[in-house]
Amino acid sequence: MFMHNKRLQYTVRVSETNPRLATMMLEQFGGADGELAAAMRYFTQGLGEDDAGRKDMLLDIATEELSHLEVIGSIIAMLNKGVKAQLAEGQMEEVELYRTFGTSGVSAKEALLFGGGPALIDSAGVPWTAAYIDSRSEPTADLRSNIAAESRAKIVYERLINITDDPGIKEALGFLMTREIAHQKSFEKALYAIEDNFPSGKLPGVAKYANIYVNTSQGEGDTNGPWNAGGQWDRIDDLTQTMPIDGGDGTASVGLSSAEEVAAAKLAARTASNPASNPRTGVDLGAGPGAGRTTDADLGGAEDIASAPAFAEANPPASVDTLTT
Repeated sequence: MFMHNKRLQYTVRVSETNPRLATMMLEQFGGADGELAAAMRYFTQGLGEDDAGRKDMLLDIATEELSHLEVIGSIIAMLNKGVKAQLAEGQMEEVELYRTFGTSGVSAKEALLFGGGPALIDSAGVPWTAAYIDSRSEPTADLRSNIAAESRAKIVYERLINITDDPGIKEALGFLMTREIAHQKSFEKALYAIEDNFPSGKLPGVAKYANIYVNTSQGEGDTNGPWNAGGQWDRIDDLTQTMPIDGGDGTASVGLSSAEEVAAAKLAARTASNPASNPRTGVDLGAGPGAGRTTDADLGGAEDIASAPAFAEANPPASVDTLTT
């Protein structure tokens, strides 16, 4: 159950309207790393969480993220207040009003449909989507994802702070950015409060592959570090050792029923390619400068391939009688 307090968690003071800045701020309102995405991610995780401590933490942080959505939305509304009034009241001449929107960074959708109000879109006008929520209902995976989400949001807030000189907005964004740090700390503590939190899930990894580092990108720029060298790693530089690494023959196989085997053989016979043919194609007929080499009768066109009839004779249509096993 929710009760709304009409006071913001942090006071919003905007010195002057700025529609272009408002458009950038939408990234943290309806964007992938924005406050709504964070709130929905933590709410859904919290509702499905069985551990009392994690459930309490997730619902606390989810609710606070909604208050942050209110703060960033209020900033957007204040930055757009002049544009909203001009659009609604038509105080400007048509050309002047049109020019205002054309140079302000406000999208047509934001201006015409939402009237300058904070909309659930990102800075490019892309609508918010639940696809931003990447929870897996496995706490060791979700908490790591949450830590990354808070880190990404902090970086976006840093960049927004860098593009405004409005002191009130800088202060509010600094508060929101810092709360991302605090939430990351909570998620880190919750993650490491789980014993044996790595790897995620229940099943252990296959022991013989868990310590292997495969140096698949070789050449200038090769660098050694604790991520690929040292006692923790069995490093493979000879890539032939990984093809295949399991000691098998490296091919794909499947067991087919008799009916499937008959059908597969018919398909293979019907779609077989003749490597001895050199058919004249539409590319040859329409070739012009820059086309490169094309089929030519003097170089062995389709009419010069004597083995084509032999290929057809050697690959008759498959029959059930010859393929049934």
